[in-house]
Order: sequence, then structure tokens, then C-alpha cells
Amino acid sequence: MNNFPITDPVIQSIAVGNTLPEIKRTTNLFVDLLEDIVAQQLSGRVADVIFKRFCKLFPHNKPTPEQLNGISIDELRAVGLSNAKANYVRNIAEYAMGNTLTVEHFDRLSDDEIIKELTRIKGVGVWTAQMVLIFSLNRPNVFPIDDLAIRLGMQKLYAVELEGKALKQKLVDIADGWQPNRTLGTRLVWAWVNSQKKSAVRM
Repeated sequence: MNNFPITDPVIQSIAVGNTLPEIKRTTNLFVDLLEDIVAQQLSGRVADVIFKRFCKLFPHNKPTPEQLNGISIDELRAVGLSNAKANYVRNIAEYAMGNTLTVEHFDRLSDDEIIKELTRIKGVGVWTAQMVLIFSLNRPNVFPIDDLAIRLGMQKLYAVELEGKALKQKLVDIADGWQPNRTLGTRLVWAWVNSQKKSAVRM
């Protein structure tokens, strides 16, 4: 592990024999953002099923902002979206029709600027914006502290028994030791969580 980019021994131990899947940069931020909204508070498997049903509403299974804007809330709910998520994906469509939602545009922005921009959309929180940073834009130094699997996984891995704000600060402090590769540390914690249960989270 001499060449491993994170010195934290816990993360190094997880990395042994654990090959992470390659993440390919997106060519369609709009669709990725929709998928991240669908995935909120769901297991990976359930989110995948619902998103596939959602995509079948569109020609060639490829949503466009204009097409999505023309679909009723009832139609969206019929494929498994909650009322809130149905409204959120419509909000993303409205945003995409009036703003630049392209990889080229976001490549010019910092992580914080992207989070600030995306969270202008009602329904898109910091967690969702961070999933875009990790899985769509391949940003290397993202730590989604509000991800439940990350919090629970790190509590067990590092034997942290704090609660509330003290817990959050402790985990942030630990992840600071992974810089500038916090995304890698995050993905390895997800991988460890996956190894402990049947219902997979993202890696």
C-alpha cells in the first residue's frame, strides 16, 4: 500500500482486495440528476427498478426536459415516484429548460459552486449535488457527510460513539485525513457497507 493515495490505515485495510468499479464521466447531466433524485432515501436495487420504469415513459427511454415537463404528476406517481419526487423531477426539467445544464458548463465551476447552483432547484439538496459531483463529474475530493451509509459505516469502522453535531464533526475530521482523495475514501466505505449486507449502496 506504499503507493496508495490515502494514508488512513482503516481505508487502506478496506482497499486490500477491493476493486472499485470505474466511474465514467457523464454525457447527460440532466438524466443523471433525475436518477439521483429517484435514488434519494432508497436502496440501490429499488431505485434502479423505479428509475427504469420512469425512463419507459419516454421515447427510447431517454427523458428530455421538454418531454418531462409535459408529463402529469399522476403519470409520474404511477411508475413509483412519491408526490414529492414527481414534483422534484419536474422542477429539474423546468430548470434545464431555462439554464445551462451541461458537463462543459459545470467543468468550469468548483465543487462548492456546483453545489450552490444545483441546490437552487427545489428538491435538490447537498447530498444529491454531491452524487452528481462523484458519479457524473468524477470530482476526486467529495465527502457526503449526510449519506446515511457513510455515517453508519464510519461509526462502525472507526468505533465512533458520538451523536448529533459531535458525530458529524468527528466524521468530517476523519475524512479530512483522506484529502485530496475523499471521494476514494467515500467509495471504499460504501464498498465495506455493501460487504456487510445484501442491499447494495452506490460505490
